[in-house]
Amino acid sequence: MVQTATLPGPAGNSKLEKKPVKFSNLLLGAGLNMFEVTTLGQPLEVVKTTMAAHRGDGFGSALGRVWSRGGVLGFYQGLIPWAWIEASTKGAVLLFVASEAEYYARTFGAGDFTAGISGGITGGVAQAYATMGFCTCMKTVEITKHKQAAAGVKPQSTFATFMDIYRKEGIAGINKGVNAVAIRQMTNWGSRFGLSRLAEGWIRSATGKKDGEKLSAAEKILASGLGGGLSAWNQPIEVIRVEMQSKKEDPNRPKKMTVGNTFKYIYGNNGIKGLYRGVAPRIGLGVWQTICMVAIGDIAKQYVEALTGDKVSAKH
Repeated sequence: MVQTATLPGPAGNSKLEKKPVKFSNLLLGAGLNMFEVTTLGQPLEVVKTTMAAHRGDGFGSALGRVWSRGGVLGFYQGLIPWAWIEASTKGAVLLFVASEAEYYARTFGAGDFTAGISGGITGGVAQAYATMGFCTCMKTVEITKHKQAAAGVKPQSTFATFMDIYRKEGIAGINKGVNAVAIRQMTNWGSRFGLSRLAEGWIRSATGKKDGEKLSAAEKILASGLGGGLSAWNQPIEVIRVEMQSKKEDPNRPKKMTVGNTFKYIYGNNGIKGLYRGVAPRIGLGVWQTICMVAIGDIAKQYVEALTGDKVSAKH
């Protein structure tokens, strides 16, 4: 059922329509996320996480460390099932929650920009606590557990590791670092949305296009890429998240890790540079996600509409 709300406007009453969440939107979002993570997404995620966990590594040494864990397959640690679960569910959670939050922000009189950021922030937080917390935790465990392999012992399977953590630490252990994930997602979506819109304004000014005039596919990719790249300002939160979820052994680490004491631990050992370790592959990840969601997304929309007979209205 489509919900509407009548809001007072400068020229009288304006009707606000709440758009329903369509199956075609969910199918497109899940499909694009699965494609992105299975291609370049997971390798970039593995390198980024490795650099954040081993903050003395440069980009080259991080690549060598990952390769030593199994060659090409080392770059896909954590893909099955955790990255796939995260990719196939986070888009749906974001779409539902962001759509609701944006709608209610508009009913309170918020403009497009404010309502969009409100939806993005709320959806990002919901993503973190609903699905991304335990998925990112288990991906990080898969990437950073190397003690058994180094000792010549065959590492535990993915689900054996999951159950081991659950038996020892319960739900809290599986969701370790979820608060840092929530902060990252909240700042990610808020800044990506705002900076992408700012970049669109710069492009329109440079090309002489009017407000509201459509950008070309290349211009959309450039604007979204700039937004995604510049959003890496919050990389310290990502490094904190990785450290909280890492299974590496260090007697100097705080016993009960919080966002605050983990920040102090990283800064004390590695300084400002340590807090930004892994920012280069993260920028690369943002660019690849943008290409998938914008360029490939436009092509995928046509196929999904033909498959379902349902017009896709998702914004990507």
